[in-house]
Amino acid sequence: MAVPAPTLNQGSDPPSSAAGPERELVRAAQLGSAEAFEGLFALHWPRAYRAAWLVVHDAAAAEDIAQEAFIAALGALDRFDRRRPFGPWLSRIVVNRAIDHARSRRLRAVPAPGVVATAPPPPEGWSDELVGALAQLPVDQRAVVVMRHALGYTPGEIAKALGLPRGTVNSRLRRGLDRLGELLDER
Repeated sequence: MAVPAPTLNQGSDPPSSAAGPERELVRAAQLGSAEAFEGLFALHWPRAYRAAWLVVHDAAAAEDIAQEAFIAALGALDRFDRRRPFGPWLSRIVVNRAIDHARSRRLRAVPAPGVVATAPPPPEGWSDELVGALAQLPVDQRAVVVMRHALGYTPGEIAKALGLPRGTVNSRLRRGLDRLGELLDER
C-alpha cells in the first residue's frame, strides 16, 4: 500500500521563506545580541525539537539534540549568510545531529533511559500509528521522510542539506514511504 503524504498545516512559514523579522533577529544576533538569539530560539524551538524527536523517538535525546543544534548555530552564526533563511540551516544541523545520535545509539545498543521529558504532539494530520510506524524505519529513511513530510523540504533541498545525491534521497524516501505503508497495513 502506498502511504499518502501526511498533510501538514502547522501554522508556520514554509522552510524556504525568510521573513523580515527573522532576518532582523539574525542580524542582531550576529552583532552579539543575546535577546535576538533568544528570539530565534523561541521562533524555531518547536520545529527543531519535533524534527529531532521524529528522528530519534526519545524525548530527552531530542531535547539535547535540539539544544546542541542551537549552540552549534550560535557558534557558527558569524559565518551564516543572513540573506538566507535561518530555519532550513538550523533544520539541517538538527537532522544531521539526530541521525548521528540514532546511529551511535544503535551501534552502542544503549536502551533509552526512563526519562520524564515528554514527546511533542505529532505533526498535524499524523496519527499515533503513523508516528509509531515511522519509529520502525531505518534512521536514514526516517530522516528523509521527516524532512519531506514534517519539515516540508523538497527532495532537492534534502539532498543539499544532507550532502546526498538527489537520487539517493528519492530512493530513501520511496523505500521509507513504502515500508510505512506495509507497517500501517499490519496494524
